[in-house]
Amino acid sequence: MRSIYEQALGDDFRKLHPQIRQRFGFSSADMIASIGRGVMKRIWYNKLAALPLQIGTLRHMMFPQGGCDVPFSIENYAYVDRFGRETVSWIRKFQFPRSVRHFDATMIYSGERERIVDYLGNRQHLAVDLDISAAPNGGIRIRSGEQRFYEGRLGFRFPRLLTGIADVNEWYDDGEQCFRISVHVNNPLLGPVFRYEGSFRAELIAAKPGAIPVGIRPLRDESRE
Repeated sequence: MRSIYEQALGDDFRKLHPQIRQRFGFSSADMIASIGRGVMKRIWYNKLAALPLQIGTLRHMMFPQGGCDVPFSIENYAYVDRFGRETVSWIRKFQFPRSVRHFDATMIYSGERERIVDYLGNRQHLAVDLDISAAPNGGIRIRSGEQRFYEGRLGFRFPRLLTGIADVNEWYDDGEQCFRISVHVNNPLLGPVFRYEGSFRAELIAAKPGAIPVGIRPLRDESRE
């Protein structure tokens, strides 16, 4: 079974660095997970966006806190959700001196939209279209597009002026033998809203479908893409 990233990239998946292909190339059928640990060299946020970022902390999204040399972990598990969709978790934790901040997401490949859809937070209220490409350095680049909010029977598209547009780059550093990541979130009105950059090392572990740890799956699954 092809991973959701292979489906999204098609032949361009071969352009990725072998280490990036390994991290993004497994599916639930492989029964493995990628666990990464490292340090965010810098985390920054725009204080003008502190209120919406604070609200985001309740749903395990972005947060109004910054710092340097922040310990970081990322857990990517592939599983089939209750709607039968191949899903990959993105459970990111940032260890600040007095708190642990979460940034959770789950990704699926949408055949209807012909792209990956990223559900942000631990309740899948926010669905975001992703454009994925292979970078010249063998890394993977992810850009966010249209965003939709779902809650009960309510569903609507966010006006572009109210969204955070994310630009994510992940690549492998052969010299340091580690993964590097850079995330920039911008808003058309406020400009830069949130960003972090750092490095980590990752290992593949066994992950049987029935033994995925608590806290990996979202608290709520959304069927609408």
